[in-house]
Amino acid sequence: MSDPTTPARILVFAGSTREASFNKRLARLAARRLDTLGAKATFIDLRDYPLPIYEGDLEAEHGLPENTLALRKLLAEHRGLLIASPEYNGFITPLIKNTIDWISRPHEGESGLKLFEGRVAALLSASPGALGGIRSLALMRQLLSNIGVTVLPNQLAVAKAGDAFDNHGTLTDKTHQLKLDAICQRLIETTRLFDRE
Repeated sequence: MSDPTTPARILVFAGSTREASFNKRLARLAARRLDTLGAKATFIDLRDYPLPIYEGDLEAEHGLPENTLALRKLLAEHRGLLIASPEYNGFITPLIKNTIDWISRPHEGESGLKLFEGRVAALLSASPGALGGIRSLALMRQLLSNIGVTVLPNQLAVAKAGDAFDNHGTLTDKTHQLKLDAICQRLIETTRLFDRE
């Protein structure tokens, strides 16, 4: 059980390494909103943690890559997750799938899935298209649920993302702003509940 005065720790990232990624912009904004609402958010850029495509022989010969170990350590330090998931051809990105595949591998005699137990996640997406990347969210939800993460029902898909942010990286639509804050607040509250278990 954690100290009830300790802020909820939430790891935030996007499933894209592109510098101008709308989802990376949305993830950064969410991290700022989480901090404003009383959490301790850690934004990471998966560009800083490059990994080879997962392959069993590679793992058997060399073990887990250094960046996998760094990501495992980060995940272990955070009860909450907030993920902004781009949509590629109606699917989640290879980057995010590969990252989770590596993190979820066994390590030092412990199941890789154990690291995901007791974690809670919120999902966002942004896309230049009319659906806002929403198809990726259902698949992201399925993937996280399969490895033991509790995924909040609230989600946000920002359509026409090229016009959705102002010069400061804030959402221009008031409804989107309110929905993002509601998701962040619920993630904080749920993370605090999980911390007490």
